[in-house]
Amino acid sequence: MNQVEYIVQDRIGYITLNRPEKRNALSFELVAALKDAFDVAEKDSTVKVIVLRASGEAFCAGADLGYLQQLQKFSYEENLADSNHLKELFQKIYMLKKVVIAQVQGHALAGGCGLATVCDFSFAVPEAKFGYTEVKIGFIPAIVMIFLLRKIGEAKARHLLLSGDLVTAEEARAIGLVNTVTSKETLAHEVYTFAQRLITTNSATSMEYTKQMIASVQSLSLDDALTFASTMNAKARASEDCVKGIQAFLNKEKISW
Repeated sequence: MNQVEYIVQDRIGYITLNRPEKRNALSFELVAALKDAFDVAEKDSTVKVIVLRASGEAFCAGADLGYLQQLQKFSYEENLADSNHLKELFQKIYMLKKVVIAQVQGHALAGGCGLATVCDFSFAVPEAKFGYTEVKIGFIPAIVMIFLLRKIGEAKARHLLLSGDLVTAEEARAIGLVNTVTSKETLAHEVYTFAQRLITTNSATSMEYTKQMIASVQSLSLDDALTFASTMNAKARASEDCVKGIQAFLNKEKISW
């Protein structure tokens, strides 16, 4: 059985965590399979939006306990290499050229919460719990912290990271960690409908450039950020999508993306 499954439907690339018996816990192999799947989806010309989802009751329970036991025997160099392995997955999703939507049908904990955090949008069921529980076992939420601080700000991130508390999907929505809370019966439909709206109304190039800017400008000085923004503005104006979009707008024609 594949630990990660990939299918395409109606221009949506569905990447599915498929270790339900392990609550989709993150092992070295699962992280590698996810990296490969996102590479495939990013290059797939038939895909415009990506949905990250999971089989079973949990979205992702964080690190695999058996794998954590192995890590205790690792040298510093081996642990650093393993940390970089996870860092590359989170960075890949965050920087991906295509929009990624997390479809969270169950608990997203520790590294699993990190997976949802680095996606562009998150849809969750009311029963789902979110949290960074690493401090409770003497570990730290090191890599995802970088993305969480950007996403919800220091005060809210500080509470989640230092307390290790779990929050409900509604509480996660209130602090900006989740975009939409919907029932288990409607979750897949809500995600599909939203993805199709992005697919049919938005330019792929525009979404790609916007994602690139969001990821880049926050670490720049004001002057450098504005200079970068000007260059991206000029680059976008020269794109085929912009030429097509402006022409259609001026001619009062419906744009087909």
